[in-house]
Amino acid sequence: MNLLRRFYEFFIRENLHRLFLLIAGLIVFSTVGLVIFEDNVSWPNAVWWSMVTLTTVGYGDIAPATIGGRVVGAITMLFGIGVLGMFTASIASVFVEKKLRINRGMSSFEFNNHIVICEWNYRAREILSSLRADPRTREKTVLLIADLPEKPVEDENLYFIQGDITEENMKRANLKGADTAVVLGDDSLDPNARDAQVVLAALAIENLNSEVYTIVELVNERNVRHCQRARVDEIIVGSEFSSKLIARAAMDHGISVVLTELVSSEQGNDLHKRALPEAFDGKTFFEVFVDMKKQHNRTVVAVQRGGDRRVVSNPPGDMVLKKGDFLIQIAPKEDSVSEKRVAKSE
Repeated sequence: MNLLRRFYEFFIRENLHRLFLLIAGLIVFSTVGLVIFEDNVSWPNAVWWSMVTLTTVGYGDIAPATIGGRVVGAITMLFGIGVLGMFTASIASVFVEKKLRINRGMSSFEFNNHIVICEWNYRAREILSSLRADPRTREKTVLLIADLPEKPVEDENLYFIQGDITEENMKRANLKGADTAVVLGDDSLDPNARDAQVVLAALAIENLNSEVYTIVELVNERNVRHCQRARVDEIIVGSEFSSKLIARAAMDHGISVVLTELVSSEQGNDLHKRALPEAFDGKTFFEVFVDMKKQHNRTVVAVQRGGDRRVVSNPPGDMVLKKGDFLIQIAPKEDSVSEKRVAKSE
């Protein structure tokens, strides 16, 4: 019923009912005219001839022999070309307008389990590129909310909503159905205003959907506590992270190479999160660590508790793992690809 109602509303909104009435009137005119002037043509054959002539197909199985019948046929052909041209143009314009609305960020969406990215900058471009390089998120639906004139890149699984980071636009992105939200800073603002905008966006996200996993980008470490009060799941302070990474690389050469390889989806080993296998329920971290390394050549570096999402890096060996926990591990990239294929087949 909803589909029929939406089709009816679309039919009326695009004035297609008027075109169909005009087509029906033209068929009635040509049918009646042919029957009047051609004595040997029945009503069903006249309707068939009217439709064939109107669409300019012209099979030639029926041809008027009288002057009156030919005049009716000529009128039908001339008007048929114009009416069908109008109909085709109306349908084409609907699809073109829909495509333009999507590219210009004027549509609303009802996706589920998608990623919402708030704001567009060079880092957002890198984020999208990394997502598409990973087999797990290569076809993941991503919704971008940004104040841009149109969709910034060609990506069939990227959808765009034009405007500021407001609750209204988040609803258009169906934030309630999203599984991850990423809030980036506006590079055109000064650091304080930029972080303030990020904090407000995080508050709006948590207000709309407290279950969505929220990741925010800050400039100033002093604003971390505001995001923590908003119950943001992950907070990344860009300048702090870069500075600490550089300092660590200066003290221990090669550290940055390892980290770059782990966070990159394009080379080397992969750092990812997987649910604790049922066979490991109730076992200690040390037992799980040894079994994962022996059986799968994976190194477990952290555990995320299923209840409170708390991440424990390098857990104690006697820590008991339970169903619902997640393992954060280093694995060969081939494992990620094969797991993706298994998930698809299931």
